[in-house]
Amino acid sequence: MNSLEIRALIHDAATAAHLSDLLIETVAAGGSVSFMHPLSLAAARDFWRKSLAAAARGERAVLGAWQGGALAGTVTLLLDFPPNQPHRAEIAKLMTGRDHRGKGVATGLMRAVEKLAVEKGRTLLVLDTASEEGAAGLYEKLGFTLTGEIPDFALKPHGGLTGTLIYWKRIGIAADALSRNPGDARQKPAAKILLGAGQSRR
Repeated sequence: MNSLEIRALIHDAATAAHLSDLLIETVAAGGSVSFMHPLSLAAARDFWRKSLAAAARGERAVLGAWQGGALAGTVTLLLDFPPNQPHRAEIAKLMTGRDHRGKGVATGLMRAVEKLAVEKGRTLLVLDTASEEGAAGLYEKLGFTLTGEIPDFALKPHGGLTGTLIYWKRIGIAADALSRNPGDARQKPAAKILLGAGQSRR
């Protein structure tokens, strides 16, 4: 089996095409990633053009997992927050291709994006996932804490409402401090690579 290579993505025609195909496939399969089915190729390409342009400005990072020349999955780390929130980042658009599911791609991407967030000095990660058919199990296995559920948060790609689950995780120096003083976990409620070798909603 080909090894998984995870790297930051930049805008070029081939990368945009791979990402657009993955987004369209995810939405068609019912993935709650902000779009409705059917998602046009033009809309998918426009989304990734804007997303990768934001990455070029340092406002986010888009990671891709490659396996045998194919894009197996992607995840985005949102970094552009107000001046009073320089310590946090948000994970978004975790997607794994249909033919690559169940092979550790999403886990690899999550570990890579967390490492990247630590390298950028962030100490708090947040994310959300659909209550129905989301990736709650993966996030909880990776140490994220559920804050709660907002009902009827968004439309599912094929229609009908679904709630969203909000998760958080302390990382980097914040996680190190917590491991030395585990009692702080309840006293302080959360506010809201290259890398070697699912689905959040924004």
